[in-house]
Amino acid sequence: MTAKELEKLAYQARLLILEGVHCAKAGHPGGSLSCVDALTTLYFDEMNVDPKDSKNPDRDRFVLSKGHCAPALYAVLALRGYFPKEDIKLLRSIKGHMSGHPDMVNVNGVDMSTGSLGQGISTAVGMALAAKHLGKTYRTYSILGDGELAEGEVWEAFMAAAKWKLDNLCALIDVNGLQIDGATKDVMPTEPLDKKLEAFNWHVIKVDGHDYDAIKAALKEARALKGMPTAILLKTTKGKGVSYMENSVEWHGKAPGDELYEVAVNDLNRHLAELEVE
Repeated sequence: MTAKELEKLAYQARLLILEGVHCAKAGHPGGSLSCVDALTTLYFDEMNVDPKDSKNPDRDRFVLSKGHCAPALYAVLALRGYFPKEDIKLLRSIKGHMSGHPDMVNVNGVDMSTGSLGQGISTAVGMALAAKHLGKTYRTYSILGDGELAEGEVWEAFMAAAKWKLDNLCALIDVNGLQIDGATKDVMPTEPLDKKLEAFNWHVIKVDGHDYDAIKAALKEARALKGMPTAILLKTTKGKGVSYMENSVEWHGKAPGDELYEVAVNDLNRHLAELEVE
């Protein structure tokens, strides 16, 4: 799939993200908007998955380790055909099945229920290790937040992945620089992140997290690598695509009211219109 096609899908997903959060009057738009380009690339260009056969034991796996960004995962799954796009309106609703964090029991296409930070990447390591033991060729992908890296369990998972030489595991880290309490560099600094991961015996690739060709090339490189896991560091903008949300910690975990929702929709539709005339 071309970069332009992926970008159109990602902006359609952004509209669904905002619709879900607005309907719920709660949720996490900022980090959902920053990671959705990588998610779109995974589900529409990289991963071996089929919405019509979502439990196929040989499918690739995906774990959203930063589970509070479920709106992004749900939006991409809806566009990929796992369930109707209208279901996004049920986000966080007691009447619906779209929980505020990924729910593998009730939401088709979700491979792991997540929410407690650090547990997602740990589960992804287990999935990749299981594939090795079973002689399976499926790959496992996981998206983490840079704020999530303050969890010690994350680094235990990184050590285990390196020990078992899990070259079938790819961790994508959404480096948007902000978390619920402020800038990650102030709350709990993680840089130089590339050097730390390399010291843990991971192969590290740094890319612009909104550049689809760069993401595709990084995923191809990870797939070809043998003998060690890969971490792709995605430099992103929190709230990407919505003027007043970009690089604003205020929009980590709250929903826009009616007026600001309309501003967001107009921002995203304007970008989609520009893509159509390019």
